[in-house]
Amino acid sequence: MANQKTIEDLRLWVALVAIVVGICIVTMLNFTLNNEWAARLLDRGRTFPWSVQNAMWVVFCLGLGEIGVRIVSARAEMHQLRQKYLPEDPRVVLQAEDLPEIYKKIRSGVRANQCFLPRLVDRCILQFQASLSTAQSASLLNTSVEMFLHEVDLRYNMIRYICWLIPSLGFIGTVVGIGNALEYAGSASASDTSLLAEVTGRLAISFNGTFLALSLASVLVLLQNIVQSKEEHALNLSGQYCLDNLINRLYIST
Repeated sequence: MANQKTIEDLRLWVALVAIVVGICIVTMLNFTLNNEWAARLLDRGRTFPWSVQNAMWVVFCLGLGEIGVRIVSARAEMHQLRQKYLPEDPRVVLQAEDLPEIYKKIRSGVRANQCFLPRLVDRCILQFQASLSTAQSASLLNTSVEMFLHEVDLRYNMIRYICWLIPSLGFIGTVVGIGNALEYAGSASASDTSLLAEVTGRLAISFNGTFLALSLASVLVLLQNIVQSKEEHALNLSGQYCLDNLINRLYIST
């Protein structure tokens, strides 16, 4: 439970840091970009700093923070595969009396209740000690891998929501911008020579917000798929490691 609490605390702190970084990025862009690009990326001039574009930048950084946490988790899973919890010599055969020492090593390891590999080995050893059946241990391994795949998928719910939220904010900004442009066109004098330029400028900024939102969301979706595939690959390697070095080596003396 302590390890899990540490991970949740990490996510919370990363989220807070990501929000601060997002605000800093908006501030930096505001001072470094010229008026044209600042209007496109920040909607500077009318609703700044409370524009939809600014909110998208902050949410984008929040999504990057979540992906960063998942990268740390994927690296931790791959690190577990290098701990040599199980004998890897193909000539070694494991009997019931050999398992308590392996179990003790697993339980004393870092993140024993969090990472996939120690949890898989833990379950398989307990199942074999209780049933003395390699078939039941193998069945439990398959079931556990399927459950962990679902667990990996659940870990990306927040990232998927953020990837949906950013385009939604872009579309909301576009709708609001179109409404403001039409409202301005209706209230302005028809003889005003700058009317067309002002309306088209406001519409351009609104559509630029949608383009920015889709671009940011595309980056997050790409990173999400890359990192999620790494976590799933680590789980598959953990299952294969248990199968090769534990399940297939179990021997019941007669």
